[in-house]
Amino acid sequence: MDKTFKDADSALFDVSDGATILSGGFGLCGNPENLIEALFRRGTRELTLVSNNCGTDGKGLGKLLQHGQVRKMIASYVGENKTFERMFLEGKLEVELCPQGTLAERMRAAGAGIPAFFTPTGYGTLRAEGKEVRVFPDRLGRERHYVLETALSGDYAFVKAWKGDRFGNLLFRKTARNFNPVMATAARITIAEVEQLVEPGEIPPDQVHTPGIFVKRIFQGANYQKPIEQRTVRPRPTSAV
Repeated sequence: MDKTFKDADSALFDVSDGATILSGGFGLCGNPENLIEALFRRGTRELTLVSNNCGTDGKGLGKLLQHGQVRKMIASYVGENKTFERMFLEGKLEVELCPQGTLAERMRAAGAGIPAFFTPTGYGTLRAEGKEVRVFPDRLGRERHYVLETALSGDYAFVKAWKGDRFGNLLFRKTARNFNPVMATAARITIAEVEQLVEPGEIPPDQVHTPGIFVKRIFQGANYQKPIEQRTVRPRPTSAV
């Protein structure tokens, strides 16, 4: 039952070229920083990454992108990464843009064993091209068009939690929770890094966000930078003279 590893490098022992990796985080919030750095050091290439976005230039997943380790990106937002934009326009990166809620639901569906689902999001746009479209009544009885979306799984899920125990039970903190819980359920192997590694039972059962059954490997992360994409502060008020 003890799923602990020494560090990120040891937890990635079998990650090979061409892997599909679900990586938690929203912008740079809740990123599995240690796992991303270890994957960079490992030099693994031809990766398919699934994440809300690809970090920023040189930070988060953006570091993997900048060093040519990524073949395909499935994401819902790309606006903070000039490298991403340039590589896409130059045809050096395969990109699948997916609406944010649909992206989350595709992974939740994979974790729940649901192969596909219908959603109204994306109907009438490029997202719906080539997909099955059906008409269903909405909750008010009005007919609406729905697009068939398939579940989205991965070889590995990289997730970052605030606390975790040796059995893999995870507790996320505030907005760092974001995509991490759904990704943890949707991969063949989920690897979790945590800020605090505690003993089983120290996390109250009703505070466990991700049960340990979904987590295969866990380790305590170190040297978190937690960068902020755009730091915005109020100007100091001028004192009255």
